[in-house]
Amino acid sequence: MIKVSDILPIFLVGICAGFLSFSAQAEKPEIATPQKVEARNETFATPHPDQYQSWKTTSEQSERVDALAEDPRLVILWAGYPFAKDYNKPRGHAYALTDVRETLRTGAPKTAEDGPLPMACWSCKGPDVARVISEQGEEGYFHGKWARGGPEIVNNLGCADCHNTASAEFAAGKPALALSRPYAARAMKTIGKPFDHAGRFDQQSMVCGQCHVEYYFDGKDKAVKFPWDKGTTVDEMEAYYDDIAFSDWTNPLSKAPMVKAQHPEYETWRAGIHGKNNVTCIDCHMPKVQNAEGKIYTDHKIGNPFDKFEKTCATCHTQDKASLQEIVAKRKQDITEIKLKVEDQLVRAHFEAKAAWEAGATEAEMQPILMDIRHAQWRWDFAIASHGIHMHAPDVGLRVLGTALDQAAQARTKLARLLATKGISHEIPLPDISTKEKAQLALGMDMQQLNAEKQEFLKTIVPQWDEQARKAGRLSQ
Repeated sequence: MIKVSDILPIFLVGICAGFLSFSAQAEKPEIATPQKVEARNETFATPHPDQYQSWKTTSEQSERVDALAEDPRLVILWAGYPFAKDYNKPRGHAYALTDVRETLRTGAPKTAEDGPLPMACWSCKGPDVARVISEQGEEGYFHGKWARGGPEIVNNLGCADCHNTASAEFAAGKPALALSRPYAARAMKTIGKPFDHAGRFDQQSMVCGQCHVEYYFDGKDKAVKFPWDKGTTVDEMEAYYDDIAFSDWTNPLSKAPMVKAQHPEYETWRAGIHGKNNVTCIDCHMPKVQNAEGKIYTDHKIGNPFDKFEKTCATCHTQDKASLQEIVAKRKQDITEIKLKVEDQLVRAHFEAKAAWEAGATEAEMQPILMDIRHAQWRWDFAIASHGIHMHAPDVGLRVLGTALDQAAQARTKLARLLATKGISHEIPLPDISTKEKAQLALGMDMQQLNAEKQEFLKTIVPQWDEQARKAGRLSQ
């Protein structure tokens, strides 16, 4: 199996990566999480009734859309990674906890020590994360497997994720915005944005940027880290990952060491026209509204800006709603068109690389090809995983996808030349991947077993988690 360190042009990779990991650990004590975190959202229903009631309505955003069924190519691109099993598009904040429990990606662990995923997979799913970090420290929180957090991370994404709920300011009805995740605070400081010195508008986007970002799992305990040491553009993060020889997994078809982009909304927002003018996440997704008594408050039903057009877009734009929707739809169409072209090229590149290995290609021959595949897919994923890039930064999305298409084409050109030297000049046939099920079958995935194991887990283990949490007073009765 080829290793990343064999592919990347790095001097003393192990020593450098170890030093970076050590340095990141050494920085941790600099920023402290508030010592008292109340994760039960119901606690704040009385002091903040309007915000609480609007927050509850995120449960109306319940539609579950199967992204793999919509686009089976994704199964091949994520072959060997949990996303090939299951990937549903995000729903309202009320479902963050439910969805991470129910996805096939988290498996069906029977004990706290069972895998496959680490504790870090809870990190954006609810205020209990901040509570556990405040009680146990980051090392205590990140240690172990995902199932260890089952009885601990039990409250829906809510108040203490974005606010210092223990402060006098919050008790007085003020926002008291706070970065509840220390690793996010360190990352903001890395890019010159220490939270405590930031202005109100910056802070409004920074609290969203705790979760709506690109991140990876670092070190032995798989702690969350943002790859911002060189900057927040796709090029800068790519260089960072290459320098430390990081990969999330190896695609079993091509044997390329891959990086899975998460959801870099903060990075793409700050690169776009809204971010450059400090039009914040709150301005567009959580506008100020008025209750029945005439009191102004921030709407916590986070959603599409067009849903509350007069309170969001119309406060800056002079165009009518239909005109703006037409512009956005065209941008989305343009991005989707190139996205699909990149996917087609990458799917073929993975299977052609597989054919090259089978024809006797050497690691030295494959190295430049695998780097092209790695870079092309990282850039494609960065663009498509950034939800709303057609709104936040369409120019960035088009550029990133354009470079992805170029890298994929370079990989395929090199593969064609290499295959020709092995006596293969015909087109490499693809299996039938016209549906999600057929694509998963082509990879030899036993989806019937995976689904059965998950259903058993949801029936037996999850109720035990909730019962333990109720008995411990961590979950409301």
